[in-house]
Amino acid sequence: MTYSHEHHEQISPHHPGNSVVAADSKKSGLKYWAERVLEEADNASLDFAADPVHDLRVAIRRCRSMADGFLSIDPDPGWRQMKKLGKLLFASLGDLRDTQVMMEWVEKLSTPGDPLRAILLESLQQKEATLKVAAKEAVHGFDRPRWMHLNSRLAERATQLPLEGPAFQYLALERWHDAYELHRTALRNRSAVAYHQLRIGIKRFRYTVENFLPERHKRWSRDLRELQDALGEMHDFDVLWTMVKLHAEVGPEERALWQATITAERQKRLQLYRKKMMGKGALWQQWRAELPSGDALAQAALEKMRAWAAFHDPDDKHTELVTRLALEIFDALAREDLFPQSEAARRILEAAAVLHDVGRGKDGAHRKRGYRMIRHLKPPAGWSDEYLQAVAIVAHYHRGSLPPSNHPIFAGLPAQRRSDLMPLAGILRLANALDDLHDQRISSLVLQRTGNVMTIYAQGYSSAVSSFGEQLARAAYLLESCIKLPIVFKPLTLRRKTSWHGRTRN
Repeated sequence: MTYSHEHHEQISPHHPGNSVVAADSKKSGLKYWAERVLEEADNASLDFAADPVHDLRVAIRRCRSMADGFLSIDPDPGWRQMKKLGKLLFASLGDLRDTQVMMEWVEKLSTPGDPLRAILLESLQQKEATLKVAAKEAVHGFDRPRWMHLNSRLAERATQLPLEGPAFQYLALERWHDAYELHRTALRNRSAVAYHQLRIGIKRFRYTVENFLPERHKRWSRDLRELQDALGEMHDFDVLWTMVKLHAEVGPEERALWQATITAERQKRLQLYRKKMMGKGALWQQWRAELPSGDALAQAALEKMRAWAAFHDPDDKHTELVTRLALEIFDALAREDLFPQSEAARRILEAAAVLHDVGRGKDGAHRKRGYRMIRHLKPPAGWSDEYLQAVAIVAHYHRGSLPPSNHPIFAGLPAQRRSDLMPLAGILRLANALDDLHDQRISSLVLQRTGNVMTIYAQGYSSAVSSFGEQLARAAYLLESCIKLPIVFKPLTLRRKTSWHGRTRN
């Protein structure tokens, strides 16, 4: 069909909201679509015709899908408030749009002399009239000032993450996995419900790509839209056949004709879907190939965590410095063969450093809170729950009392696993102590082993400040116990720094 269809959430090719045009910076983003909601609400309220109602729902959906994407990263309650406010208006128009779609299908699939055509259209037209009244009340009662206030504030927060960045690539990959699992389910049981859920999954993936990965969307938009149309129309046919079956006054011949027509149309859409999404060259694999994998996937997962942490962490500059110092210590110990050169261990340490202050609040008691927040995260792709638990444990012990082996957070962990985590906790404790006052006084490190002593040369360190030296000595105790070497601190000279930085990681 050629008309705009709500289920497919698309706008006609010449409409200002066309996906290609929307990729333009002037016609995309939360602020643009929030304003479009108000414009389309005015357009729809004239007579609540099919296309304006559809376009209003598309604009609302765009805003709500952006909010949905940021909810996994940004804790601002405004995202949920905006979704809730938009949902009320969106839902109030849902039945009206569905009714209008059914009217269009009845007119398209039937002939003027069909006895059921007149019955269905009369019933649907009466329903449409009633729903238009309800829609008018919903648009009139929509809290416009609140909507614009929320979106104006949230639009500023949305600019803190770059489009096409690793965090959004990872978010799109999560949506891809969700949709692909629904695809596999639909192929197994072939039920109408399964294909309906698949349509929703592809729609969520499409909107994530459209909102946050505009370059990929330029390449994928045609296929995504066509697939969403096909699955949406399959759902329409299922609903239409249910309506037909409710009218017992229609004779068996007419009913059989409707069934044959609907089945044939539905089969066309199903074949189109299977052609594009199954076998060699399936779009599923083409899309997956353009999303992160391997090392890039691990980095994208970390970047999403970093973005999430940045919205929870009151001092991201401190966290950035602590992360860098922790990795400098880890790499130096690995070069000295005091620590295994394990990429997995390094990533655990980096993730723990990135997340170590997410629970910080005014009360200062943030370690337990941070541990719970990390444990409630969904493990990134390729990460097990045990892996995420390791990150939470290392982050938990970045300061405070030393970790006893019988602590509840170690419950169920093998002794070797606990032993592997202690050096990482020791490294993070020391790195955090180097910037304990959040004053950035220590900017870089050089570690050098001389005999049975590990010396840490720290740029910005002064032995004249005895209290700081004592604090570092206490923080270094756990790491000293793990590497079985005492650690001493000395100021870093330019000559030594230049000499050390000539060395590279293996």
